[in-house]
Amino acid sequence: MNPMRDFTLCLLGLSLAASTSAISQQERDRTKIPEKYRWNLADIYPNDDAWAKAKDAFVAKIGAPGKDEGAMERFKNRLAESPATLLDCLNESSGLAKEYARISVYASLLSDQDINNASNLEKVQTIGQVGSTFGAKLSFIEPELLKMGKEKIESFIAAEPKLGIYKHYLEDVLRRKNHTGTTNEEKIIADASLMADAPYNIYGVFSNAEFPYPSVKLSNDSTVVLDKANFSKYRALPNREDRMNVFDAFFGAIDKYKGSFGAQLYAEVKKDMFYKNARNYGSSLEVALDGDNIPVAVYKGLVKSVNDNLATFHRYLKLRQRMLGVDQLHYYDLYAPVVKNTDINYSYEEAEKLVLASLTPLGPDYIAVAKKGFADRWLDVYPNTGKRSGAYSQGAAYDIHPYMLLNYNGKYDDVSTLAHEFGHTMHSYLANTSQPWPTSQYSTFVAEVASTFNEALLLDHMLKTVKDDDVRLSMLGNYLDNMKGTLFRQTQFAEFELAIHESAESGVSLTGDMLDALYEKITRRYYGHDQGICIVDSCVRSEWAYIPHFYYNFYVFQYATSVTASSALSEEVLAGDKAVTKKYLEMLRSGGADYPIELLKKAGIDMTTPVPFQLAMKKMNRVMDEMEKILDKKK
Repeated sequence: MNPMRDFTLCLLGLSLAASTSAISQQERDRTKIPEKYRWNLADIYPNDDAWAKAKDAFVAKIGAPGKDEGAMERFKNRLAESPATLLDCLNESSGLAKEYARISVYASLLSDQDINNASNLEKVQTIGQVGSTFGAKLSFIEPELLKMGKEKIESFIAAEPKLGIYKHYLEDVLRRKNHTGTTNEEKIIADASLMADAPYNIYGVFSNAEFPYPSVKLSNDSTVVLDKANFSKYRALPNREDRMNVFDAFFGAIDKYKGSFGAQLYAEVKKDMFYKNARNYGSSLEVALDGDNIPVAVYKGLVKSVNDNLATFHRYLKLRQRMLGVDQLHYYDLYAPVVKNTDINYSYEEAEKLVLASLTPLGPDYIAVAKKGFADRWLDVYPNTGKRSGAYSQGAAYDIHPYMLLNYNGKYDDVSTLAHEFGHTMHSYLANTSQPWPTSQYSTFVAEVASTFNEALLLDHMLKTVKDDDVRLSMLGNYLDNMKGTLFRQTQFAEFELAIHESAESGVSLTGDMLDALYEKITRRYYGHDQGICIVDSCVRSEWAYIPHFYYNFYVFQYATSVTASSALSEEVLAGDKAVTKKYLEMLRSGGADYPIELLKKAGIDMTTPVPFQLAMKKMNRVMDEMEKILDKKK
């Protein structure tokens, strides 16, 4: 039960093929998009005035910053008094945390509808300041618990059964004893959160709203502005020269501002270093992993496993080269469609039917909830002017329901993204309805298991219903592209993130030039540049400045570990193993009731070993075998 938990958003860079279909040209004015395609935030608060009243009431409860007042003040120096007093304190803080989450989620979702709306941005910034105050008001709890000691806490739990829902939290506090400060030190650390989000917020405003994105002229004589959404769209153009020009223009423009982007990222790393020092850890990586009790060896083991298996990744790249029919594969070829005449569009309604059908192995109860999500407007479907790019699921509004943001453009990749986000949403829904608030919020380490699991179910369903060789090739290729993006690319990011933190921790300043050079070196190794597997053109050196995940504190590696876990689990579920299906659903319902490594072990997956990764490599090679057979048949 961490009352100031991070509400991490799953942001996906969507690979969208260029299209002149009606769906890709749909209305960009949000007010003209039919209501059924817009999420219903009134389920959280009926309007902004109701939100403001709830926010003001919450602020009144917690008291003013720096003042000895508020709902939590009466518990100071009293936690050891009795089991009843400890229970009252934890219930009060838990209730406030749940309330704060609801207020925060509304502000965040509202802002993401239009990131250029100053009023909505102000709401996000305001609630961030409130959160900092709230954290400071709770800062006395853990130092007092540590003073009580293990024996007394265990006796309190034995004497008061209602403390059982906090047992995992209390044990975790004791586990982190060496990294918890005094009451005054904890207050300073909590107060520092007021500044902690500055690097990410500055990066977000600069990169999404104020950066002078370039224009590029395409082979059809049209000129397009390459903002983030259009870069994701036009990097997949079928015309190779267009793709090359799009990459050169986009990353060339970013590299002109590498000094600013470098300063923003360095500020983020220095923030992480502050918490490392304040919490008495040996590295920023240890800080990031220890909250979920994940061994550092899991992170470094992933990086090693991927580097040891680059031959499998290079096989994928060579297959892509063969399908594109190019003499030399370049980095700007990685998002191009590899199968001609398969530019199939799926209406959103068709996508809904496909996703629901693919979920059959998880049972009627699971499907019933998913249908409710579609019917009750849990989703914000289409792009609109100012809307946040990418896609995510937000499930922290405990008493309401999860919400999903999409930017649906009608391609198979968008259908897969819909399945992905419903995986997150169902995870949140099952955890929220099965667990009390203190144990409902699950770790990001298991978050991507549910999402990539659903992608695997969708692919299996599509392959069972599609017989056309070209379409099958396209879908199998989409699976490999996802493995590239989720397993190899995210591990590449994880290695870069670790390297920049280790450099800064050793006293090296992070500059735009240094980050360019390091990113280029790692990327060229992954893609086999020196062996001629895939040429990583020099403009790609600045891609690090385009990736928001480097502001998420060692988040990205969990995409890779999760996809290896979900690969192993989905294979067994699709094979009809009812026992595994039951254990998997139980893991989703468990939320954060245990450490993520232990939750996965209960589901049958041990992430402290290389076995899940090896199984993922076997599946990836099996898919490539099938694709090569189809290609050989088509010769």
